[in-house]
Amino acid sequence: MKKQAYIFLITALLLGNLGDTFAQKAKPLFKFPLGVQAYTFRKQFPVSVENTLDKIQAMGITELESSGAKGISNADYKKLCEARGISIPSAGCSYEQLEKNPQEVVDNAKALGAKFVMCAWIPHKGNEFTIEDVKKAVEVFNKAGKVLAENGLTFCYHDHGYEFRPYEDGTLFDYMVKNTNPAYVSFEMDVLWTLHGGANPESLLQKYGSRWKLMHVKDLKKGVVGDMSGHTPAENDVVLGTGQANWPAILKVAKKIGIKHYFIEDESEHELENVPLSIAYLKGL
Repeated sequence: MKKQAYIFLITALLLGNLGDTFAQKAKPLFKFPLGVQAYTFRKQFPVSVENTLDKIQAMGITELESSGAKGISNADYKKLCEARGISIPSAGCSYEQLEKNPQEVVDNAKALGAKFVMCAWIPHKGNEFTIEDVKKAVEVFNKAGKVLAENGLTFCYHDHGYEFRPYEDGTLFDYMVKNTNPAYVSFEMDVLWTLHGGANPESLLQKYGSRWKLMHVKDLKKGVVGDMSGHTPAENDVVLGTGQANWPAILKVAKKIGIKHYFIEDESEHELENVPLSIAYLKGL
């Protein structure tokens, strides 16, 4: 009887552990609001802002990263979004705006109801991105970021691949992070461009932790070797889970360091087909 009882106890413990394992696997990895970068629908917005927002709403998307839309004020654009249950936590701006008129950036973002402002490109000559370009950008970002912070906004620079060129004992991106003021400058990771620049998204997230505030959820086609140019053909932007990114690993680290806003961006010519597939992939993790 003692032997049978022992076997029963061991069996129960094993089944219990298996049950816990299955329960853990059943927990969804991606539990954040679904977001999208407005550039994804660059062909649809000029035709009809309202119809495009209807499409976005129908996909179950509740967050939009956007700079507004042509032909409509930011205030009215915000109202159209709100009527569809869509918020705009992050707005975009150009490097030139940050440099010349950061207060205008503040005003535009506030009209949209945004809490973050991102810039996705640093001007440079051709494929020559140098330390001089970075030093100037650091100066612009620190100065403009201070203005934004004083107005309750968080500035984020969005990496684009060319920043991962070697410099001293690291990269130009490392120099940028180390020389920008954390109180004024944060970052948005674009996973495709991080991969295209030869960097490892998981390692980079871990390295700079809370400096990362936002993410562009975007995948690079398998087999594509990046060149740190910041450019790649549109067909290299593929459905999430079919490319090079290790999404389970990336999202686990992103969640751990506190990123709360994730924007799907699809620059291919098949955005209306690809975005629902990418959403289904995220929901299935």
